[in-house]
Amino acid sequence: MLLGAAALAIGLLDLPANAEPQRVVPESQGAIKQSYAPVVKRVAPAVVNVYVSRKVKQIVSPFSDDPFFSRLFGDNFGIPRERIQNSLGSGVLVSPDGVAVTNNHVIQGSGEAEITVALSDGREFPAKVVLKDERSDLVVLRLNAKGVKFPSIEFSDSDSLEVGDLVLAIGDPFGVGQTVTSGIVSALARTQVGISDYQFFIQTDAAINPGNSGGALVDMEGRLVGINTAIFSRSGGSLGIGFAIPSNMVRLVVQAALKGGTVQRPWFGASLQPVTSDLAESLGLERPGGALVKGVHAKGPAAQAGLRAGDVVVSIDGKEVQDPRALQYRFAIKGLSGSAELGLIRQGKPLKASVALVAAIEDPPRDTRDLQGRQPLSGAKVANLSPAVAEELGIEEDDSGAVVLDVAQDTPAAKFGFRRGDILVGVNDDKVSSVKDLAAALARSPSGWRLSFQREGKVFNLAIQG
Repeated sequence: MLLGAAALAIGLLDLPANAEPQRVVPESQGAIKQSYAPVVKRVAPAVVNVYVSRKVKQIVSPFSDDPFFSRLFGDNFGIPRERIQNSLGSGVLVSPDGVAVTNNHVIQGSGEAEITVALSDGREFPAKVVLKDERSDLVVLRLNAKGVKFPSIEFSDSDSLEVGDLVLAIGDPFGVGQTVTSGIVSALARTQVGISDYQFFIQTDAAINPGNSGGALVDMEGRLVGINTAIFSRSGGSLGIGFAIPSNMVRLVVQAALKGGTVQRPWFGASLQPVTSDLAESLGLERPGGALVKGVHAKGPAAQAGLRAGDVVVSIDGKEVQDPRALQYRFAIKGLSGSAELGLIRQGKPLKASVALVAAIEDPPRDTRDLQGRQPLSGAKVANLSPAVAEELGIEEDDSGAVVLDVAQDTPAAKFGFRRGDILVGVNDDKVSSVKDLAAALARSPSGWRLSFQREGKVFNLAIQG
């Protein structure tokens, strides 16, 4: 019997056939002394190891540790050699035909790498990336094994979890081999973790360590409730605070991969900020919480639904929204098509609004360009900022500007520290409203450049001599 199964059965005796099962506290010592073994036997075969091997260049020098030679010749003094760099993580098979999911950071930088998936029974299969979603830190793999039927785990509804529910974490910590740890859901909707764009994590005290990333967090029915992703630790080991991506987000990414496309998330079309204690008092709210609307895009779904600056969103389809990150997650997992019902507070009064679930628009057209030549942004790929581009990059929408999509290594743009998501808004005395403006302004400044750009809501200025 499963842990708590005896106590659960007692609670079910007098329930109607279709009634919701009741969670009850074990009533005896015997009800506690059960085993997780039946759950583990069912789900462990579907938890895999993910090995990534890549070639990296390394400078080998007998003087690499000598500070004099380092100052004189820099880090490039020596003989360039290639070596194989290996990394290890965990993954979960979610389909009998060999579809697996793991964390993006497990395979990050593996463009030219070999990915191998090892099952718990010792079989190994090459795998390829089907879909990579950096914003959720998830990647979907397909094993190269025609005709093989794989063990797999079913998805659970992560919104049905409650604090105190029993869970198991399965993975390969420190590369020692498949390991199962038990614990409870210690918190839900953690949004201040700083791991990915969609911060809405399940927190558990089940021991999670390096190598567990991408492994399974399962409930007592043997269903997947989350993908183990990160830990809070000062030592590198488990301190009883682990975080998992909810299965509802994982399911969205897997479904997008199986359809052969990219992950398309609904566009809200409004900028948001948290509701602090001071703001709650000024807005006439009983307590802080919710997402305050700062501004509304004129062509966005929020505007079409009648939202305006000063509104506070407190729920989506009946699910509570504590802050902007929670709203972002709740909205994202809805997918495209249909609508979502928002619960609002406007001037102290509750309201409802129905927001369409549609994709972000590409207005203006992106006009992607690879910048080259003798200028500080050489090596950067840029595009016009639009709601669609902002959604892809996970940045807040702005009125206009040229945004950095990518930066090639060992180029002037990389040397000066430009990153994906930086928004160029000015060159010298010229305002940048588009890629065309940016290219023209850079060409007019052969003797030097004063660049203004936005990063994570802050404006930076950089002066570079020609």
